Formats: sequence, structure tokens, C-alpha cells
Amino acid sequence: MADSYVGREVAGQFRIVERIGSGGMGAVYKAEQPQMNRHVAIKILHSRYLSRKDLVSRFRREARAMSHLSHPNTARVFMYGQLEDGACYFVMEYLEGRNLAQLVRREGPMDQKRAIHVMSQVCGALDEAHRAGIIHRDLKPENVFLTTQGGIEDYPKVLDFGLAKVTEKQMRPGSMILTREGMVFGTPEFMSPEQARGKTLDPRSDIYSLGVILYELLTGKLPFDARQPIEFIQLHVNEQPIPLTERAKELELLPGLEAAVMKALEKNPDDRYATAAEFAEALEAVAAGRPSFGTSKSIFGESEPAPPAKPVSEPAPPSTRPKPASEPATPQQAIAPPSGQMNPQSPLPWLVLGAGVVLALGGAAALIFALLQ
Repeated sequence: MADSYVGREVAGQFRIVERIGSGGMGAVYKAEQPQMNRHVAIKILHSRYLSRKDLVSRFRREARAMSHLSHPNTARVFMYGQLEDGACYFVMEYLEGRNLAQLVRREGPMDQKRAIHVMSQVCGALDEAHRAGIIHRDLKPENVFLTTQGGIEDYPKVLDFGLAKVTEKQMRPGSMILTREGMVFGTPEFMSPEQARGKTLDPRSDIYSLGVILYELLTGKLPFDARQPIEFIQLHVNEQPIPLTERAKELELLPGLEAAVMKALEKNPDDRYATAAEFAEALEAVAAGRPSFGTSKSIFGESEPAPPAKPVSEPAPPSTRPKPASEPATPQQAIAPPSGQMNPQSPLPWLVLGAGVVLALGGAAALIFALLQ
């Protein structure tokens, strides 16, 4: 494509200034929008791919998917169209910063709480997409861009929904399903086991990819050792990830962090977090140093002990009333002494003793009277 687009106008309101990125399918340019006094990014598909209906559909699908999302951590798309030469393009917000892959390569593993802060926001963006029926399918550090927005640092933006799977919830009548079971799309290092098998995906596949990204942020390494893409695919399907504590032996992990990451990396989707929001909740709980309580089952997959039941007080008999602390207890309330001991506070033993004395004295008097007769 060289720089043939630099200096050109797009849609009568954008002027391309420079190329800021490129890939196999096209390039991304920085452009001015004088009427709005701002810069935008324009992604242009190579015109030579116009004959590839699958690639054109993929490009349009990315623009459509991103335009339907409004979460602040998703890169915004403003418009979509075609240039005079037929090349497809879409206009999106211009971001300054670095993606997570560049950040880790430059700075090494990220601080644990910083990584949690970033990934919790990414989970928010993905949760909105999932609720809208959109599965990203190509989550990786290169597709999470870290910028500063409104003075807030470490503000991630999720990019590149080019492989997004639009579920039946988003399908229009007559739409062609471009991704079918048995076909494998995505980046091998970050794809879920079911994605590696070419199975039908749901949002939990993206959660697995989020787990791999967080693993790399924390350790600077992937959860598997492999040299070729096919090896990563086989390991995702057949092997357990290397534990975080083994990958980063010198790192003192926050309590619960390894359990949270490894739960996201479970082979069986049913054993992962059900939603991206649930994953974010677990991470935020780890950062706050508190246990996470969900429903009857812990979000870490372990049964939580039930809270101790509060004792239920039996209702008092109608004839009794609460006594102040200074009021002596009645006989009914007195505590019985141990067997063989007499409670001096109870009048009953003294009554019995008095009656015995009276009987004894009466018997003695009767005996003396009989002797005198």
C-alpha cells in the first residue's frame, strides 16, 4: 500500500496524516478531522482483497460489532465506508499509548494489583460484548491498548473485533454464518481448548483467553512452553497450564490470585467463570484482600462453609416478664444446685426442715404424757 493514502481526504471530512500501523490485510492511519478539531484513526483494508468476499465480510463485521458497543473500555467506531478505489475503511477513535504486548516486552511482568486493575476493566468491556451476543475470539495482549483517558492512567481499550463471532442474537434474516464448526480461527497462544478443536464457542472461550493474557502480564511468560503454533494448540487441548507459583517462584502472589487465574484456564468451560463480570469480581476481591462470596458456591469453585446459624430464642410464657438485673430471681428461675447440696436462696428446704422439727417435738410430748399417766 506504500503511503499512497497519506494526504488524501476520506468522506469529505478526514485528512490522512500518517500511517501508524500495518498488517497483512491493511493498515491503520492517523487522520485529522478539522471540523471537530480532533484526530481519528482510519483502518483501511487492502484494495487487492476486495475480491475476497470472506475478508471483506470479516472487515465489515468488525466495524459493525464495534459500532454496537458503547463500553468506555472498547475502542469506539464512528463510521464505515468505501474509498474511490473500492477499499473498505472504518473510522475509529485515535489512541495514544501502547498495547499490553509492547508494555510487557519493555517493562517486564506487571505489578499484581496493576494487572488486576487493567484486566478488570477489560472484563467489563467483554461482558458488554457478550451480552450483546458478540464473542471476540482473538483476545491477546496486542488487542488490548493501554492509554490515558480523562486524566486516568492505565485505561485499557479492547481492539480488533475482526474475528468476532456474531451469535444468533445479532444475526439478521438472510445473514450468512461465516464461521462454522470445524474451522479454527484465532491466535494459537491465546485460544481456548474448544477453539483449538474448532468447536462452537460461547463467551467462556474469551474468558480463557483473558486468563492467558493475565498469566503473561504477571509472569512475562505464557502458561505453556512451546515453539510452534501447532504445539500451543495441542497443549491447550491436552495439558494443564504450568502453575503460576512455578512460573514465578520469586513472586509472592496475592492470596487467591493463582486460584482465580487457574479457574479461568480450566479445560472444561463449565469449570471456568460463567461470565466476564464474574471473573472481574474475583480479581477485584483478590486485590481488596477479601474473600469472594457469590451464591451457594464460591466463584473459585470451592464450596463455602455456611455461616453459623443464629440461635432462635424460645418465646417466654405469657405469665412471665423480663426481670431487671437487680431483681432477685423467682423460684421458677432459680438454678438448681448440684445433687446433695442445699440452695440457701430457696425457701423450700427450710419449710421441710421446720415441719420435721415440729413433728419431732410433737412426738416427744406425746411420749412424756403417756409416761405420766
